[in-house]
Amino acid sequence: MSILPMLRYAAIISALAKAGFTIVRQKGSHIFLRHAADPKRFATVPRHPRDISRKDLASILRQAKLSVDQFLKLLRGK
Repeated sequence: MSILPMLRYAAIISALAKAGFTIVRQKGSHIFLRHAADPKRFATVPRHPRDISRKDLASILRQAKLSVDQFLKLLRGK
């Protein structure tokens, strides 16, 4: 398993969008995304001015049912 980077929320949302997620709504400082093909897959990304911690990113990937390797490939644009 690869080490997760610390990222800004915009980079995480961009990578999830490449995986087929769309923004459903925003409540306060949290953005809710849902997968277009599989509505049971969702993710909640905090919209904070600082980097998202590795622990929180791991939780987001578990919610989205994405592996670390899949996510890193989406970040690289492959």
